[in-house]
Amino acid sequence: MAKYIFKRILQAIPLLLVISFIVFTLIHLAPFDMVDSITTPNMDQEQIDFMRHQYGLDQPFLVQYFLWLRNLLTGNFGNSLNGQSILAALSERIPNTVSLVLPAYLTSLVLAIVLGLLAASQRGKWLDRLIDGIASVGIAIPAFWFGIVLMTVFSRQLGWFPVMGMHTLGRENDFGDFLSHFILPYLTLISAFMPELLRFVRSSAIVEIDKDYVTVQEAFQAKRPSIFFKHVSRNVLIPIVTQIGLALPMLVTGALITENVFNWPGVGTYLREATSRLDYPVIMAVMLMSATLVILGNLLSDVLYSIVDPRIGKGEN
Repeated sequence: MAKYIFKRILQAIPLLLVISFIVFTLIHLAPFDMVDSITTPNMDQEQIDFMRHQYGLDQPFLVQYFLWLRNLLTGNFGNSLNGQSILAALSERIPNTVSLVLPAYLTSLVLAIVLGLLAASQRGKWLDRLIDGIASVGIAIPAFWFGIVLMTVFSRQLGWFPVMGMHTLGRENDFGDFLSHFILPYLTLISAFMPELLRFVRSSAIVEIDKDYVTVQEAFQAKRPSIFFKHVSRNVLIPIVTQIGLALPMLVTGALITENVFNWPGVGTYLREATSRLDYPVIMAVMLMSATLVILGNLLSDVLYSIVDPRIGKGEN
């Protein structure tokens, strides 16, 4: 298995380099650059040329790319246009995003497993149709719309929860205050994550129910709940493990819309602010981080799957 994991890591390295080149190229092809976003009408061409030289924008494309890549490999993400360290800003905002997304995703996963297995065990009956209907409605409803509805009803009309933000000013260390800000975006993310996970668990369980080992258990007169929760659920959990790996990127970039709806100070609001002011260093850093997490998520998924099913790792040796 160690050889398999090492091989997968080696395969990920050139892919990361390719993605970094694509990200840099896409930003380079944009009609404006970072200097265009900070120039003013009273600046002369000499000042503009000096700023381009200062940011290295007068260098050839490949030189710019390799300088940027060298900085990344040394842990230097550069500075945003307002002079703030991008790495410091991300280090501050990523924990805020994780503190919101991780509980919401884990809650969604648990609910999806329970409801999905319950729906599959009652396939074709009213309970299955009800749960599947809830999942269909959840998939159809945009997360931002659901968040706005929650905010309108529970914040503006009933006044039960704060409207926006992560803390009330001056109460940054108050957990109760954090919780009151947390509940509405947390529920919004559950509405976004759970329906697709529920559908996945339900369909996986239905596939398992139709397999021969279930028929054999029924022939030996095993009780349906026992068959389902001792055998079917175990086999359903194997593909769910891969979903946990694939969820890694969502821990950082999975709440972009929800964070902006509730003005949660995470990566989503940071990216939106950077986009509005054409802060290309920040945009490139977040895009590359997101792409890297996708690759790492797939790698983690493969590793977890090789652990739960060792035949995969042996097949790669």
